[in-house]
Amino acid sequence: MWQEFILMNSANTNESRAVDLQPISSLKSSSIKISSLKNSSEKSSSEQGLVEKSVEEKKLPGDLAMWFFILAELTVFAIFFVGFAVAEHLHADLFAQSKAQVHPIAGLINTLALITSSFMVALSLQTMHKNNAKLAVKYILYALFFACIYIVVKVWEYQTLFSQGFDIETNTFFTLYFLITFFHLMHVLLGMVILTYMAINAKKGRYSQGFSQFSVNHAAPIAGEHLNNEGQHSMAGFESGACYWHMVDLLWIILFPLIYII
Repeated sequence: MWQEFILMNSANTNESRAVDLQPISSLKSSSIKISSLKNSSEKSSSEQGLVEKSVEEKKLPGDLAMWFFILAELTVFAIFFVGFAVAEHLHADLFAQSKAQVHPIAGLINTLALITSSFMVALSLQTMHKNNAKLAVKYILYALFFACIYIVVKVWEYQTLFSQGFDIETNTFFTLYFLITFFHLMHVLLGMVILTYMAINAKKGRYSQGFSQFSVNHAAPIAGEHLNNEGQHSMAGFESGACYWHMVDLLWIILFPLIYII
């Protein structure tokens, strides 16, 4: 009888322990699930941050509309360059004699002037990203100064050729020479207007990196430049203007050897 009583007590004790362990086991399982969800959430946030950072790093400077405009301009100049190369191939002697009349030193000076000007614009953009508008304006003014050197030299070159009796109707070479270089000169003048506009806005503190270009109220004059509710311009406008000026510089770097050297 005592043996049966002891066995019954032992069985009741084991059942009680099993019942007591069930809540503990349940709590541990819930804790593991919560920890797993937390780690999963942190991992998801981290991956999302990396994706956003990757998208920002791959973003083109400036606005997409400006890049379409640049592509269109490059296409037009490419047609000019191909036409010039084909005409030179068909009239090699004529082009060789005509090239001897242009001024390669003037072309070299203009090349150095535009390269330096483009470098100044790059520095201005870099300083604007560092919120140093005052220094950025100085760099833009330097860029405009070297652009003016280009204008003065090009006008002198035109006047010299005109005084020697060469004009757009002289022959095929000078027709293409005046068309291409004057077309490029118009782009330089437009670029100078854009740089002046950028410098004025930078001086007035109208450029801001602190708002999204998708939350705007109206468009500004330069393609890709928007205004926030405080009347500030997004940096996309400044970047677009800089990209346009670099395009002008790139075109002359191709133009110089094509017309003056090769």
